[in-house]
Amino acid sequence: MTDYHVFDLGDFTFQHGATLRGAKLAYQTYGTLADDKNNAIVFPTYYSGRHWDNEWLIGEGMALDPSTYFIIVPDMFGNGLSSSPSNTPAPYDRARFPDVTMYDNVRAQHRLVTEQFGIEKLPMVTGWSMGAGQTYQWGVAYPDMVKRIAPFCGSTVTSEHNFVFLEGVKAALTADEAFRGGWYDVQPTKGLRAAGRVYAGWGFSQAFYWQQLYKQLGYSSLEDFLIGFWEGFFLNGLDANNLLTMLWTWQQADVGKTPGFDGDTKAALAAIKAKTLAMPGEKDLYFPPEDEEWASQFIPHGEVRVIPGVWGHFAGGGANPVDIAFIDSALKELLAD
Repeated sequence: MTDYHVFDLGDFTFQHGATLRGAKLAYQTYGTLADDKNNAIVFPTYYSGRHWDNEWLIGEGMALDPSTYFIIVPDMFGNGLSSSPSNTPAPYDRARFPDVTMYDNVRAQHRLVTEQFGIEKLPMVTGWSMGAGQTYQWGVAYPDMVKRIAPFCGSTVTSEHNFVFLEGVKAALTADEAFRGGWYDVQPTKGLRAAGRVYAGWGFSQAFYWQQLYKQLGYSSLEDFLIGFWEGFFLNGLDANNLLTMLWTWQQADVGKTPGFDGDTKAALAAIKAKTLAMPGEKDLYFPPEDEEWASQFIPHGEVRVIPGVWGHFAGGGANPVDIAFIDSALKELLAD
């Protein structure tokens, strides 16, 4: 997990005006770049995720097969590996870290792809959750570069309902006295545990809990799941300021905010040239299929294929073999087209 690469972005100016000196983009690659440089796939990370958390969808015989493709997994700003509140020196450290947009993330990734590797065309960009948001952003910002996009369990714009869910996560993180307005020296563990409890009611569907499917994940009771999975998830090396940085990115996500579109989301979607296969989870509580069906009508080559089942948002998180097989099969089909 400590074996990864870092691309030096130099003085990087974010969309909201702040310039971060010595900005860094962490990333990992899988496979070998072809001589003609036409086999690269970009697979961005998600909220709280690091590059190794994407490895469940990469492997021999899978759509993202390193023997065929050169898979680049760039780490989001704020995830603790790329420039983040937790690893940036003053004056932009901790609570002073700049606001980051989806476009900022993708613009940095574009620099990595073009400057570090000299890649001009991408067969596909894909990603889960916030990775799906970055996938859409790639299609809007660089329409002539990306041939296919496959966002799963994500959206082109954060809905108000989704925004409200994230306000609960934010409130939990910041309510802990130890948070100290973001200037803590020790992680606010009560806030992190509380954030896990808030997330628990949203990450999986009502039917998932009704069927007690958490037992398939090895948890003996509901409380064991809430502590062992959810509280453990947020206590597993995550930093509160980092989470809040990525949360702001998520809340403000809208491809219409891409430069040149003046907030016109529909026009931005219409600019996507890539063949688009969106895969929402049937019972995803904050990225429901209806959101992607709305967006797809404006994408010239858009298709929506719902991941069936009751695993909610985590239908796209590599949590169970049935959903993994569905996503992998769809990616294989898209790449073969």
